[in-house]
Amino acid sequence: MPELSVRIARSGDEGELARLDRETWSTVHAVVPRPTHDSFFSERSGPREHLVAEYGGRIVGYVRLGFATDLAANAHVRQIRGLAVAEEARGLGVGRVLVRAAVAEARERGARRITLRVLGHNTAARTLYESEGFVVEGVQPEEFFVGGEYVDDVMMGRSLL
Repeated sequence: MPELSVRIARSGDEGELARLDRETWSTVHAVVPRPTHDSFFSERSGPREHLVAEYGGRIVGYVRLGFATDLAANAHVRQIRGLAVAEEARGLGVGRVLVRAAVAEARERGARRITLRVLGHNTAARTLYESEGFVVEGVQPEEFFVGGEYVDDVMMGRSLL
């Protein structure tokens, strides 16, 4: 049986990550339009800000880890800014492994806290984050209109100390 492994992304992963992003897009978790291009990395979010999960030699998920803001006074906080798991890899614990890897990487990079934002109707993601120690720190009611409905923006976080 293949092993699940996590590593920092490489520039050569861009095409595979763009494909994964397109295939996993859903109004359950996305507030931006469905991606249609082959680019994935940006100036703000390059390979170093992504951890990828591989299973059987294939990328089956990623987590994007960045700064919560650009402010120096907030540099001790990292934020999970995206997470995706390929349909065929769901149920293998990929999401959990990626969340744990993001927490470890944030801690290794000197962060004291890690935060994220999740749509209120994404109960699967919220359950995963809560099981990994994240707590709801705030809710912006009906912050987004996606998929024909208004949904809450839920802010979650946890200490890394």
